[in-house]
Amino acid sequence: MFNNNLKKKRTCPTKLQRSGGYVLIQVIVFGVIAIYLLGALVGWAVIDIKASKQAADRESAIQIAEAGIDYYRWHLAHAPTDFQDGTGAIGPYIHNFLDKNQDVIGQFSLEITPPNLGSTLVTIKSTGHTVNNPNLKRTIKVRLAKPSMAKYAVVANSVMRFGEGTEIYGPIHSNNGIRFDGLAHNIISSAVAAYDDPDDEGGNEFGVHTHISPIDPLPPNTVPSRTDVFEAGRQFPVPEVDFTGITADMAVMKTAAQTIDGFWRANSGKLGYHIILKTNDTFDLKKVTKMISSDCTSDEWSINNETSLGNFPFPTNGIIFLEDNVWVDGQINGARLTIVAATLPDSASTRKSITINNNLLYTNYDNSDVIGLIAQKDINIGLISADNLRIDAAMIAQKGRVGRFFYSSSCSPYHIRQSITLWGMLATNLRYGFAWTNGSGYQIRNLNYDSELLYGPPPSFPLTSDQYVILSWEEVK
Repeated sequence: MFNNNLKKKRTCPTKLQRSGGYVLIQVIVFGVIAIYLLGALVGWAVIDIKASKQAADRESAIQIAEAGIDYYRWHLAHAPTDFQDGTGAIGPYIHNFLDKNQDVIGQFSLEITPPNLGSTLVTIKSTGHTVNNPNLKRTIKVRLAKPSMAKYAVVANSVMRFGEGTEIYGPIHSNNGIRFDGLAHNIISSAVAAYDDPDDEGGNEFGVHTHISPIDPLPPNTVPSRTDVFEAGRQFPVPEVDFTGITADMAVMKTAAQTIDGFWRANSGKLGYHIILKTNDTFDLKKVTKMISSDCTSDEWSINNETSLGNFPFPTNGIIFLEDNVWVDGQINGARLTIVAATLPDSASTRKSITINNNLLYTNYDNSDVIGLIAQKDINIGLISADNLRIDAAMIAQKGRVGRFFYSSSCSPYHIRQSITLWGMLATNLRYGFAWTNGSGYQIRNLNYDSELLYGPPPSFPLTSDQYVILSWEEVK
């Protein structure tokens, strides 16, 4: 018999049994967190490895691009006028990049922009990438050029003196000594360590020296800094600038002028030629038959009579070579010209000069307008010249000087002129000058250096080096 009063007995879990489920939940939760963290850690590691590899490929790509630049610099050293990578075809030019085991690990692609007429400026764009990551590319653009004689604001083959109040922004060089008593914002250099200054009594002085107080000591004393006069410093002795070699340059220019792309004329049979430049890319050519004469001087260099020979287009290669004396003036607009006055082979008795009595002007001052004047003898300013004269040109007087003759007061009123402004540069074999100590000549003289001429000179302008140098380096996107 059962006892209905007996209640069914409940069984209760022990404490241990009750906590077991919670432990399992905690294990699961922490396990999930651990797995998540481990996954994140692995993901981070993968991303880091990829980033490291990406960084390595990125660095390799820039190095490969630089290798492309180095390769083409080497190419130009051996083939200075080849801007098509030896292919004769338009680029880009693609080259494999090899490791030390001669395995291909990347490529560089070259785009070459050759110089414009009269310039030596070459632009090279090199794009590099690795084989492992061809989509990651980096590009470098470099500008190379050969420096021309126009690297100087003034360059001379004789002693030079710059007086107080002179302010020069471009570099100046002499194959002899320089006395500089003004303010130079660029380097002043001389090919001599010391010389006997003809404008000062006493012993030899430094190749570049100043008499601005305190006067420089004499050699062999230490050369003082004098940044108040030479802001960028002074250098001496340095190598000479070759004036003699300009004769060979002239021969090359004559040959170029005698082609269909140039303009050449033999001796005029009279006093010389007068060129009047025009903004429509033509020039008038006249034969000078008579110069003004007076009792005050025999060096007039001013035209009295001339006959027209016609109007001609600017030559394609920009070279006008006349084997006679030349007078030149006028204005250009978007042209690049070199005008040469010379008789070859060179002889002291037949050397020719260039005279500028009226303005010679550019329309544009961004290096799209360039005039070079190369005279075998002198570059003159005549007696009857503009009272306020401006000359935009790079000028070379190979065997003579750039300047104005001495005119005494008997040549009044033309012996005294007001101002002359030069925009360009000048190279002179002998000491240059546009004024004299008696007060004659141009009272105000402004010499402005056109720095664009350095690597964008007039056509066939003499160079100071046959090696390309780097002007700029930049990474482009």
